[in-house]
Amino acid sequence: MEKRVTNYMNKVNKIKKIVITGPESTGKTELANNLSNYYNTSFVPEYARDYISRLKKSYNYYDIENIARKQIELSKTQLKNANKILFFDTYLIITKVWFQWVYNDCPEWLLKEIKNLKIDLFLLCNIDIPWIPDPVRENGGTNRIKLFEIYKTEILNYKFNFEIVSGSGQLRFENAKSYVEKIINE
Repeated sequence: MEKRVTNYMNKVNKIKKIVITGPESTGKTELANNLSNYYNTSFVPEYARDYISRLKKSYNYYDIENIARKQIELSKTQLKNANKILFFDTYLIITKVWFQWVYNDCPEWLLKEIKNLKIDLFLLCNIDIPWIPDPVRENGGTNRIKLFEIYKTEILNYKFNFEIVSGSGQLRFENAKSYVEKIINE
């Protein structure tokens, strides 16, 4: 039993963890899906979109906490399925900013989780593609610019390794892939 746990922990520790983050409508989901397909691995889907779209009321502070906890749970599940790399379609930095943006507060447990993250690379999606409204999105226009800068500041404050991904369509994918390749080949 102990050997199996050790083998599992060795596998988990060797998996590169790459978070795709950024403001709304910057291609995070498409990029996570395309990269995970290209590298034949799994990705952690964004839980917030699914959760919010099913609510019959406006979301509240506790809903965001539930989303964060589920996102962590999904991460642990997908880590078992990953093949050398695990991509995250957004992660806890966005949740922290969401708490602060909407409630001017953030639960202490979430701050501790972020501080302990073992992420190899954040791919911060630039706002150089058009914002497309949908029923779940709230922050187009100048808020998108502000949020991009906030995400960048948060990543820098935590001293996470990151790259800004720009371009549209295939160019965006190729740019992201070049950053992933650097991490894989370290």
